[in-house]
Amino acid sequence: MNKIGFIGSGKMASAIISGLLSKKVVKNEDIIASQAETEGIEEKSKRLGIEIYTDNKLLSEKSDIIFIAVKPSQVIGVLEEIKDFITPQKLIISIAAGVTTEKIEFYLPTNTRVIRVMPNTPALVGEGMSGVCGGKYATKDDIQYTLKLLNSIGKSIVVENETQMDIVTAISGSGPAFFYKVINDIARAGEKLGLDYEKSLLLSIQTAIGSAKMALNREITMEELISNVATKGGCTRVGIDNMEEVNTTEIFYNVIKNTTEKASALGK
Repeated sequence: MNKIGFIGSGKMASAIISGLLSKKVVKNEDIIASQAETEGIEEKSKRLGIEIYTDNKLLSEKSDIIFIAVKPSQVIGVLEEIKDFITPQKLIISIAAGVTTEKIEFYLPTNTRVIRVMPNTPALVGEGMSGVCGGKYATKDDIQYTLKLLNSIGKSIVVENETQMDIVTAISGSGPAFFYKVINDIARAGEKLGLDYEKSLLLSIQTAIGSAKMALNREITMEELISNVATKGGCTRVGIDNMEEVNTTEIFYNVIKNTTEKASALGK
């Protein structure tokens, strides 16, 4: 069994680790992590059920698969630190937004196999969504192995054109926050109209879950799904008309466009 190491044990890394362990894809002893600060390390180690180090070099030496799970601005420093411990047998998987496989390859030994991944935090509940892109030296087996890990905690897609990974970042990486806001805005509207907030929130959350499942399993277009609920002359049609009046399509285009541009800038 491959030993999987995570350089960085923040929210995203912890979500992936927890997801992999809860789905029994790997055993606790097959995952290790590292973090810069000693504060909270014992509590996090106990909560995740894994060993956590403060030494990235030691982690790199011990690991077969190395996840780079630090902030984009910290990636180069980490690569410089671990490069002497990277052998041809090791696979690098980066989840740093905006940082290209080419940039990672530049700081590591020649022919290093690199996979770039953009996961999201719903991996924590087994409903993650990830985009995967292979670097210059990554093999088909490397990509399939990465997909196997990620599909165990949700779903994933392979992106052939790496520039599109920033779009993936905007849609699924940042997307949970956008959906949380929509869910909460709907709930707050219900509260403002007189319904208890918690009841309104449950209505909004469960409706989002049910709608997402129907969309995922659809046999018709998204437009047809909308029109099936928003029948002519009905109350739903009034709401849809209002959304079209304020041009939510343009609003969400700008949300995704601006987020994509920010994701791209993070890696530069």
